Amino acid sequence: MNDAPPKLRIDKWLWHARFFKTRSLATKVVTGGHLRVDGQKISKASHAVSVGDTLTFPQAKRIRVVRIAALSERRGPAPEAQALYEDLTPVQEKSPAHSEKTVPAAPKFEGKGRPTKKERRKSILSRRQMLERSRALE
Repeated sequence: MNDAPPKLRIDKWLWHARFFKTRSLATKVVTGGHLRVDGQKISKASHAVSVGDTLTFPQAKRIRVVRIAALSERRGPAPEAQALYEDLTPVQEKSPAHSEKTVPAAPKFEGKGRPTKKERRKSILSRRQMLERSRALE
């Protein structure tokens, strides 16, 4: 009788699969036109998806490509959520220029900013010595 495959709202599925922390964040991505289902842009969070659909969407600084493997009734723990999809996102190699480990430390500017205690003591000592010399010359 009911041979139609089960379907679920796209925003709910993204939230169940733990791609977004809240359902409203998932809705914003969908309504912003940033999500594609099988290559077609979707702009309604109520769009129904089923097993086998391929989703393409931005997450953080990368583009995710996933195939829906299962639908769920609830937002479960991470291992359960990872079983809901097959990740097809191509692996990007990190170039050394973009790696966070290669970012140089902030340069230290000589003579600028607040002096350290050692520098302060040195300047006080040099002022005293200049005053003593000027008094000796008088």
